[in-house]
Amino acid sequence: MSHSEPWLDDPLGSIIGPERVAHFFEHVYEREALITLHNQPQRFAGLLTIDDVDRIVTGLDLKQGQLALADASRELKTEEFIDDAGYIDRGAVADLYRRGATIILNQAHQFTPSLARLCRGLEHTFSSHVQTNTYLTPPNAQGFRTHYDNHDVLVIQVEGEKAWRLYDKPIDTPYRGEGFEPDKYQAGELKQEFVLKAGDCAYVPRGLMHDASTSGEHPSLHVTVGLITRTWADLMLEAVSEAALRSPELRRSLPAGFARSGFNRDGARKQFAEVMQTIAREAQLDPALDLMVDTFIRSRGADNRNAINEGAHGPGIEERFQARANAPFRIADDAGDVVIICPGGELTFAAESLADVQLALSGKPFTLADIRSAKPTALIASLLAYGLVTRV
Repeated sequence: MSHSEPWLDDPLGSIIGPERVAHFFEHVYEREALITLHNQPQRFAGLLTIDDVDRIVTGLDLKQGQLALADASRELKTEEFIDDAGYIDRGAVADLYRRGATIILNQAHQFTPSLARLCRGLEHTFSSHVQTNTYLTPPNAQGFRTHYDNHDVLVIQVEGEKAWRLYDKPIDTPYRGEGFEPDKYQAGELKQEFVLKAGDCAYVPRGLMHDASTSGEHPSLHVTVGLITRTWADLMLEAVSEAALRSPELRRSLPAGFARSGFNRDGARKQFAEVMQTIAREAQLDPALDLMVDTFIRSRGADNRNAINEGAHGPGIEERFQARANAPFRIADDAGDVVIICPGGELTFAAESLADVQLALSGKPFTLADIRSAKPTALIASLLAYGLVTRV
């Protein structure tokens, strides 16, 4: 049975409901949890199934890091399910799952095209790296003890039911590299309890303590979508680095002997204040943000399905093309050349191709006859290869 994929048209709305998206960004995002009980068991049909997990675990040669096991009742050691060559021991995984362990497929979108498409859509929505982990928990079991994550997550319940408990937020918006330390933070007061059934979802901001266990007599399968965002601190670091290219004051050495015991810091404090004034005067948003935009776009994988199947024959004179929805790109100028920053790198065309590039990426359908540059077939073929346009 085939399923439509509403996340292709409205990635976030398909998860939390389109009527909640504006409210989410204005009042919820990075602030508090959002629980959405859709009462639509088939809402996420086609995204992933328990049979898909079984196929991946028992049919692929997974290596350490691609699959993990967790059991809140005891500490599982990797050698219990990893063989001497670093591969997953399928039999051990099945046996430990039978005994209560949760099966975790890390970066599950690398195995499942539907999850990859969901990630690409959410990357367009958030301008952030998006990853998915899947959690298959047997009945009457709990994978993790109470903890918080250092990135925001969208929890999508696909099959079965899971009971969630939310507690305090001991640290607000922790850094990406700031791992949870169980002995350092307490769960605090229980604030909210709910059960996610198939078709339901939850948003849990980073830093919010939580735990979850299977509810009911059947296994629970949910997908956790992790939002790996860039912060204002990241942008400021880029802005300072960019300003240093133009400001000798920022490139001067620290005071000689600053690491010595007893070093007098009075002069350093004065110079630091002067440097801060230079940063306030010289740091610019646009160059730093452009750099982060380009870095983000280049780091994406090209969405170029069928580029190999159709690559043996070039664009046909009767064919129609259109920019691929949600494909990230930025058109820039480099010494007169037209440069398209795109997933995987960049494409360069002659200056006279600018109008054609703008047309091709405008979202409007076009044909070879609409391209006026000297080599229209080569231009469209390159855009097809990098997944920037598609045949319609």
